[in-house]
Amino acid sequence: MLEARPRPPVRGEEPPAHASARPGGRSWWRGALSLVVLLALWQVAAIVAQSPVLPPPSAVGASVYRHLLYGDLVQDVAVTLARVAVAFALAMGIGSALGILLGRNRVLDEFFDGWVVIGLNMPALVTIVLCYVWFGLNEVAAVLAVAINKTPLVVTVTREGARSLDRSLLEMAKVFEIPRGRVLRRIVLPQLAPSLMASARAGLALTWKIVLVVELLGRPNGVGFQIRSFFNFFDIAGILAYTFVFIAVILMVENCLLRPLDRRVGRWRTA
Repeated sequence: MLEARPRPPVRGEEPPAHASARPGGRSWWRGALSLVVLLALWQVAAIVAQSPVLPPPSAVGASVYRHLLYGDLVQDVAVTLARVAVAFALAMGIGSALGILLGRNRVLDEFFDGWVVIGLNMPALVTIVLCYVWFGLNEVAAVLAVAINKTPLVVTVTREGARSLDRSLLEMAKVFEIPRGRVLRRIVLPQLAPSLMASARAGLALTWKIVLVVELLGRPNGVGFQIRSFFNFFDIAGILAYTFVFIAVILMVENCLLRPLDRRVGRWRTA
């Protein structure tokens, strides 16, 4: 007898209800269980260590509560997020334009390739110190230092995407004299979407880490500045409290903004 085979899914059709239970499906409870296990291990380690350098989760939670009600936690997180947003936008805008230009122009790519490699390997600390020395201890120097550190990464990822553009589509657009703006919107950007999203998600993680170093070295506010203050007073619970709150905010940006945007811009590949 012939064995019945499952019907292949039809384009646009919703997956069956049991699809999320498969090994490849996303299950939120696994992530939640992992966090519970991490907290339990942390609690056990704190009990065993009995040391002020390893406060238990309850102490960190109490520190978060205290700084939310009586401290500047919300204000410091908002200031740091503003710096992250400005530096991220500058790096993505400049880096994407340069990446597309280098990816489509072989002569310029060969000429500036060494510059990109130097930028990728330049220590962030060196860039931050130089910007503070050249431009002073101000917001312009802080944001510029972060943008300079992130731009080479965006250039590298976007350049690889620009190199793999479908030349036949570009040649057809040239033959039919399609305006450059429409070619950019309808042909170039959809194919570059995966590279742009990859550079955005990797760059966001890099940007906020560098912003904390910038604040620690030369700004009078922000999460990095507060972490330096807690370090001076040996307040480990305060350091972890600010760190975990800011990580939670960044994860919200990742899950509520970048991931939905990634799925949206990737629809053309399955349409």
